[in-house]
Amino acid sequence: MEFRQVISQRETVRSFDGRKPTEEQLQQILEAGRLAPTAYNRQPQRVYVLESEEALRSMDSVHPCRYNAPVVLMVCADKNLTGNDQRWESTHQVDASIAATHMLLAACDAGVDSAWVGVFDPAATQKAFALAENIVPICFLDLGFRTQGYKTSPSHTKRNPLSAMVTWL
Repeated sequence: MEFRQVISQRETVRSFDGRKPTEEQLQQILEAGRLAPTAYNRQPQRVYVLESEEALRSMDSVHPCRYNAPVVLMVCADKNLTGNDQRWESTHQVDASIAATHMLLAACDAGVDSAWVGVFDPAATQKAFALAENIVPICFLDLGFRTQGYKTSPSHTKRNPLSAMVTWL
């Protein structure tokens, strides 16, 4: 797919039919996250592939937005890789978010539907997955294929004009 087509066609899907992406599709998606740019090339993103019943149950216990997705990527960041300079204190969060965005777009390019889930309790998530203190959950990416007859949200194509976002100085 051309990049412009990927960014205009990607949408949040909130109803998955339970079919898993292929191993090849998952590798393509994960590789996009690996290639994402990071501050000082520290590469703090850590991705956990949740696909076992136990892992998905743990995920369901910390937030209700899986929508029957058979695979979920839990995108985290190692805050120990931020560095000692306070100006760079939040770069691990930004870097993991960039990696998540790359993976979301790669999913669309691979023909896999997705949803970015950012509403959850980070402390409960760390506990549910026994994450080390330095591993910070950033978001979940639900992956799979939309249910038959899924209707795109009417708000998907509603966008403010460029002038509402951009200020030329």
